[in-house]
Amino acid sequence: MASRKALATLVTAAALVASPALAGAASAAAEPAQAARLQQRVDTYLATHPGTHQLSANKIAIPGGSLTLSAPGSNVVALACSSGHLCIQDGTGEKYDYYYCGLYNFDGIGDGTFNNNQTSGTVARFYNSDGSLRWTNTAKDTGTASWSPVYKIRPC
Repeated sequence: MASRKALATLVTAAALVASPALAGAASAAAEPAQAARLQQRVDTYLATHPGTHQLSANKIAIPGGSLTLSAPGSNVVALACSSGHLCIQDGTGEKYDYYYCGLYNFDGIGDGTFNNNQTSGTVARFYNSDGSLRWTNTAKDTGTASWSPVYKIRPC
């Protein structure tokens, strides 16, 4: 899994460098190109994560919940989270929404936010690459975190 995080970091960095160059493209041509890039990201995720499937243009069903990929050019907004859910937004704008209890692999990177909107007192656990406990958070709570060192999550 460490190589996936490293690859994700490199891809994100390349996208950030390329973004200003792409900003000048005509909007009529940009929309289909953006949709194609988004679908390519969805396809890549599905190919590398067995047991997942596409729910909408930018939403993927993952074990334990869903992942919403940030659309190209979208702005980061406050992290909304339904009651009973643990929601995470990583440093690239990807949004993870966990509803089911279990232990799940986590691919988020960078600094981001979380909203632990589970039943009050529910403890979410976050694990290092070696499986050791990194930190916990008790619902209901929100905050910030560095997601690159988190490799597994147990929402409840």
